[in-house]
Amino acid sequence: MGSFPSGIRHDYKDAPPAAAAKRLPRWPWLAAGVTMPLIAAVVLILVSTGSETAAVPEIDDLSRAADPVVFANTPQTGFEPRISDRDLSGDEIRMIVGRGDSLGQMFRRHDLSLGDLDEMVELSDAAYYLRMLNPGNEIIVAHQEGRVQSFEREIDDFKALRIVRTSDSFSAALIERPVENRVVGAHGIIERSLFLAAQDAGIADPVIMKMAEIFQWDIDFLKDVRAGDEFTVIYEEIWREGEKLKDGVILAAEFMNKGTPYRAARHTDRDGVVDYFTPEGRSVRKAFIRAPVDFTRISSTFDLARRHPVLNTIRAHRGVDYAAPTGTPVRAAGDGTVNFRGARNGFGNTVVVEHGGRITTLYAHLSRFGDIRVGSRVQQGQTIGYVGMTGLATGPHLHYEYQVNGVHRDPQTAVLASSEPVYLADEDLVAFQTAAASLWLQLDRHRPTQLRATATY
Repeated sequence: MGSFPSGIRHDYKDAPPAAAAKRLPRWPWLAAGVTMPLIAAVVLILVSTGSETAAVPEIDDLSRAADPVVFANTPQTGFEPRISDRDLSGDEIRMIVGRGDSLGQMFRRHDLSLGDLDEMVELSDAAYYLRMLNPGNEIIVAHQEGRVQSFEREIDDFKALRIVRTSDSFSAALIERPVENRVVGAHGIIERSLFLAAQDAGIADPVIMKMAEIFQWDIDFLKDVRAGDEFTVIYEEIWREGEKLKDGVILAAEFMNKGTPYRAARHTDRDGVVDYFTPEGRSVRKAFIRAPVDFTRISSTFDLARRHPVLNTIRAHRGVDYAAPTGTPVRAAGDGTVNFRGARNGFGNTVVVEHGGRITTLYAHLSRFGDIRVGSRVQQGQTIGYVGMTGLATGPHLHYEYQVNGVHRDPQTAVLASSEPVYLADEDLVAFQTAAASLWLQLDRHRPTQLRATATY
C-alpha cells in the first residue's frame, strides 16, 4: 500500500502483523495492572471526603447551560434564532408567527401546556382568533412551568385578544391597543406624473390614491392632469410606542388643476356617515364616477372602427378597456339596480346596472361577481365584481360601457349625468365649518405663498 504524507494510514486492513505485536515489551502493561487499582482507590477516598464542596451541577444549571438561545449566536453554530424562540423573561415568552406555524407547534416548541391550549380554543370569544393566524402576528404568553397564566395576540393595529387564567378555567376579551394619530401635511408639484410628484413630496401611494378618489368626480386623473398642477394633502399617521404603523385618513386636500383649485375636507355627520365637502358644505360626490376601477393603464379607447385584437376584424369598440391585475375590485359607477349578471357572449362574465335618467353601465370580462343578484340595489362605489379576462380577452382588464337612451357614449369624454348637489343640513354645516376652519389654514400653510387663492368648485 502506498505511503501517506501525513503518516496516517486510512486502510484499517493495513495493521501490524501479529508477530510484530508479540515483540512489544511487556513490563509497561504489568506496571499498569499493578498501579491502576491503587489509583482508583485513592480517587474514591478523595470523592467521599470532599463531597461537601464538590462542584456537581444541579439539573437547573445543566438545563441553562444547554439552552440553545444562550449559544444561538456563537461562531460555532452560525445560527441566529427567530424572535419567536427567545424567552424575554423567566415566565414570559414572546413569539412571532412564522409561515406555516400553528399554535400547537408553537406551544410544543416552548414546552407550554397543550391542555391549556385546548381549553382556550373552546372559548367562544377566542376560538376564531386562535385558529386564524397570519405570519408576523405577535403572541405573548406568561406561564409558570409551562402552565399558561395569560395569553395575548395582536389582531390588527387597533385590537388584541387577551386570555387570562381564572380560578377554574380561562376568560377571554378583546382589548383596544392605544395608538397616536399625528396630523401631517405635504405639498407637491407635478412635473412628470402624479405619483412621482407624491414620492418627491414624501407621500405614500395609498394616500395619493385616496386624494384622487376624493376629486374623481371633477378631475379625470388620466386625461386632465398637466405638468405644473399642484396638490396639498393634510392627513393622519398612526403611531404606537414611537413607531409609525401606517398612514390614516385624509382630513383635507386641495388640487390645483389647470389653474382651477379644488378643495375638500372630511366630515362625519350625526348619523355617522363620512364624506368630503367643499368649503360651502357641498358634497364632492356626483351621480357618476369616470373610472369604476383602479387601473394601471387604458389598453383600448372608445373607437367605432377598431380592429378586434382576437377576431382580427373591424368591430366597433363601444367602451373603454381599463387594464388592471386579475382580482382588482370593480365598483358601480353610480347608484342603480342590477338588471343583468351572468355570461354574455364574448364579454364573458358581465354585470349591467340600470341608473335613473335612462342611463345604463356595463362591466365585462369579470373574473367573478361581487355579492349582488339581478334586482339588487347597488350604491356608487360598491364592489360588483373583480377584474378578469373571461370571454374574448387577451389579458386581464375591465371593459366598461356608458349608455344614454340606448346610445353608447365615450365614458372618457361624455358629459356625465349630474344629480342635484347635496349640501349639509344647517346644524351639520355649522359643525363642519367650525372643524374645517383649521384644516383650510393648514392647507394654506403647506402651499407656496403665491398659490394661496380661494378654492372654488
